[in-house]
Amino acid sequence: MDWIDNYLEKISVKVAAECERMPEGIPYLAKDGHYNDMAAIDISWWTNGFFPGILWQLHAFTGKELFMDHAERVEAQLDCALEEFIDLHHDVGFMWLHSAVANYRQTASPDSKIRGLKAAAILASRFNLKGQFLRAWNKEHTGWIIIDSMMNIPLLYWASQETRDPRFEQIAMAHADTVQSKLIRKDGSSGHIASFDAETGAFIELIGGQGYDAQSAWSRGQAWALYGFALSYKHTKNQSYLETAVLIANSFIANTSETNHIPRIDFRAPATTNDTDTSAGLIACCGLLEIAAHVPETQQAIYKESAVKIVTAILENYCDFDASTDGIVKGSTVAYHDLEGRNVSLVYGDYYLVECLLKLKGEALDLW
Repeated sequence: MDWIDNYLEKISVKVAAECERMPEGIPYLAKDGHYNDMAAIDISWWTNGFFPGILWQLHAFTGKELFMDHAERVEAQLDCALEEFIDLHHDVGFMWLHSAVANYRQTASPDSKIRGLKAAAILASRFNLKGQFLRAWNKEHTGWIIIDSMMNIPLLYWASQETRDPRFEQIAMAHADTVQSKLIRKDGSSGHIASFDAETGAFIELIGGQGYDAQSAWSRGQAWALYGFALSYKHTKNQSYLETAVLIANSFIANTSETNHIPRIDFRAPATTNDTDTSAGLIACCGLLEIAAHVPETQQAIYKESAVKIVTAILENYCDFDASTDGIVKGSTVAYHDLEGRNVSLVYGDYYLVECLLKLKGEALDLW
């Protein structure tokens, strides 16, 4: 595992330098080696928990207090988002699992526990009883659900465990069942958005979202689904969730094997310039390793070896370890039709790289 430690040391040096450059900042997207600051732009932005997640993982790996101190500063800043409330939506799991809940799991901070439970209550309040789903986003989209939500519902599983109240888990499982039946196809691919009648709960149609179109297979969506169903299995031991995760994983592995283990932006879309989403690959790597922890021993190698192939291809071809620049993983894409958001560094790509490497060592913090 020397090669993994080697990379983690480089990452630790670079992230420490990023902390110095942005002592009060919350990074999201780096272009030309410079991060923007979502603390100043949008404190309720959905990715604002990933940098503290990186910091908590690196604190566990290095023992350096600067990582914990910076993570706690970001967590405190996110109180503004909780207070304002109106801009929060289904992504509160991404925001508080890796900030407040991570802190609580490591330090037993009562303030962090309260923040996490407030976020879980916000997520649970979005449940549509007739449709059995957690609605996505805000404003007029009252009947939409999206595949990303599968990575947010672990916040509800945690809240049930913490409060010994099954309501949170019941909502999470009802939502997972709806996603499973409406967004996951028989071939192991996933749609991005499903639309329902918010009054009756009746399914209407699939919508394209961040992929090419409604019937395509946006690679980051496939990765959210792969990892999300594996995590729902971990929390509930519902066998159908593991079977779904495996189905999606097999499809993901087959698609990336055709492109030297680097995911295209959308597996069913016309090829384009800068047609990569490395963040999708790294999310999937973490999901593949999660699956490997739950399937029979005879099946574990295929998922672990596939994760190693993907992360190795990204480390060797798409990473910048220069501590004077921001962002580590290049080649990520915000959305298929977002031409400006191609070949960029996204903070969650960096988070999943760190988590993947630590999972391979058997030392990752369980932040889900």
